[in-house]
Amino acid sequence: MTIRILGGIGDADTARALTTLLAQLPAAEPGQVVTDSTALLNTLGRLADESLDELPEVVLVHERIGPVPALELIRDIGMRFPAAGVVLMSQAPTPDLYAAAMDVGARGVVGMPLSYEELASRVTAAASWASGVRRHLSPGGAEFPSGPGGTLVTVTGAKGGVGTTVAAVQLALAARAAGRATALVDMDLQAGDVASYLEVQFRRSVADLAEINEISPRVLQDAMFTHPTGLSLLLAPAEGERSEDITDRAARQVINALRSRFEVVVVDCGTQMNGANAVAVEMADTAVLVTTPDVVAVRGAKRMVRMWDRLQIRKAEDTVLLINRHTRTTEIQPPLVERITGTKAAKSVVPAAYRELQPVVDAGRLQDLDTRSTVKQALWALAAELGILHSKSLELAGGGRRAARHQARQKQRLGRRGRSAGDQGQASIEFLGMVPTILIVLALVWQCVLIGYTFSLAGNAADKAARAVATGHSCEDGKEDLPGSWEATITCTTDGDTVQAKAALKAPVLFPGVASFPFTVHGSAGAAKEERP
Repeated sequence: MTIRILGGIGDADTARALTTLLAQLPAAEPGQVVTDSTALLNTLGRLADESLDELPEVVLVHERIGPVPALELIRDIGMRFPAAGVVLMSQAPTPDLYAAAMDVGARGVVGMPLSYEELASRVTAAASWASGVRRHLSPGGAEFPSGPGGTLVTVTGAKGGVGTTVAAVQLALAARAAGRATALVDMDLQAGDVASYLEVQFRRSVADLAEINEISPRVLQDAMFTHPTGLSLLLAPAEGERSEDITDRAARQVINALRSRFEVVVVDCGTQMNGANAVAVEMADTAVLVTTPDVVAVRGAKRMVRMWDRLQIRKAEDTVLLINRHTRTTEIQPPLVERITGTKAAKSVVPAAYRELQPVVDAGRLQDLDTRSTVKQALWALAAELGILHSKSLELAGGGRRAARHQARQKQRLGRRGRSAGDQGQASIEFLGMVPTILIVLALVWQCVLIGYTFSLAGNAADKAARAVATGHSCEDGKEDLPGSWEATITCTTDGDTVQAKAALKAPVLFPGVASFPFTVHGSAGAAKEERP
């Protein structure tokens, strides 16, 4: 029997030592070694999606792997991929650690530094157990899930009031209307409003599951409320202080239990991140981040995405951005928000149509939102885009064609905006092409003004020179009022009692005093001599 082995080891030296020893095991087929819990779960999920037979027989988990603690990771693997045997690698395999590892589903514990005999024994035992489990699994087996379970979608708000709960409720209603077993979980642990939006009064909540080590289907059912729409609701505690009871481990266990029972699990994570919410976002198949097209909300979305990245919860490119209260006239459009946050914006955007929502929100009956509502159509189109609602199911649910038309209209609007932006760009280019012509025309007009002004100056200079000579003064007095930038030559002649004066001025080129035309502008004037007393 070939034993396929997948390792989850964060330490490079341990990974090299393990690879060396595994290469010596007979019939062993060492697989890749991943460095963190998220990559390990993603790899197992991808293999399980292909086929149960693609899962490795043995998964080796190093005790220092992160960000999820090793024992919690083993419990998660055991619940989601029970056909794989998990072995814990520990520096100090004490009896207490061995008991704790067995409690969470490990098939063995191997000490470090690694020895060939112990590693071979533990790997062989885990592989035999995995093979026995797989022999009892049928293609449609109901005893064990054959993969990661139902689809998990989380909805998180960039800040309060952006429409997180409305989006989560409508996504869950869309999946349920299509005939899929759907659970809606309120993980906004201190200020959850799912119950208020769906007119529910129920005393039990997710906090009642926090102290339970093994959540059986019966226990889970007792903690959930079955809504008249068919949704199964797991609500937030009515007392906000009880949110402290829901630890990371408890949240992971609850979500795994839900995924094993429901086809679709929608989690409303609210706007405040805590350990439980972080676990949900990390485990999600799709994480939706809701924002509105305003500066404060977009800044909040960017802050949330950066925090997820710093804490290694989720990468920005793996996050779906939903724009709520969108209008065509707003300056902040989806492509801009997409660039700022680094996320992938959903094709569906929710229009600003609060008047459609207000009656059902005030009545606490969001399930009664009219099928003709543009908000509902946009959110159900988003459900189809996320893969939790197929087009045929969308039509059967009562809003398919309208939602499809709404999505098509939104694409047309985006196209028109693109064409409008293109037209504006073309107009800008054409204007830039006309700038030289405009400048040349303005320069010619200005030059004509200068030449006309030069004619005026020549006439005035000749007139003043003639009057100066007629009164017994110098002909050069005609230059007194001339600006210094104009070059002038004035001549005066006397013919009997009459004085004739001629002025010749150089016309400047554009800027007086810099350059002049090679021709001159002439002016002439005459005056009668005056007898002095």
